[in-house]
Amino acid sequence: MTGTKKKAQMSVYLDPAVMKALSAYAARREQSLSLIAEAAIASFLSPDAEERREAATAKRLDQIDRRIARLERDVGISVETIALFIRFWLTTTPPLPEPAAKAARAQAGARYDNFVAALGRRLNQGPKLRQELPEDVQQTGSFQGD
Repeated sequence: MTGTKKKAQMSVYLDPAVMKALSAYAARREQSLSLIAEAAIASFLSPDAEERREAATAKRLDQIDRRIARLERDVGISVETIALFIRFWLTTTPPLPEPAAKAARAQAGARYDNFVAALGRRLNQGPKLRQELPEDVQQTGSFQGD
């Protein structure tokens, strides 16, 4: 019967922050500090460690790319919404006679405050406009009503 190889013991000095992180990780995984440290060292020394780091970086970059794509879509929706509203408002709102224009300017502050309050409620409670639009609207390149 061949004897099993005994693991070699090693003493290591760790920075207190690294030791705290190692202890917390081991506690979360319910594993020994030695097992976690051995796995970390083996991973570091592994010939495919660079490929794994590259794969992890690529995965993170893909996630960032998807988030940026969503942001681009949301900004595009916002810009088009504002442009469409301005065009609609300019084409459907006749100019006011001077006495009515003065009254409208007097009410402008209160109306703006009401608009900001309504916008705040909409942003807090939803649904968001981007959630109401189908994902493929931008891909088709046309909106109904254009």
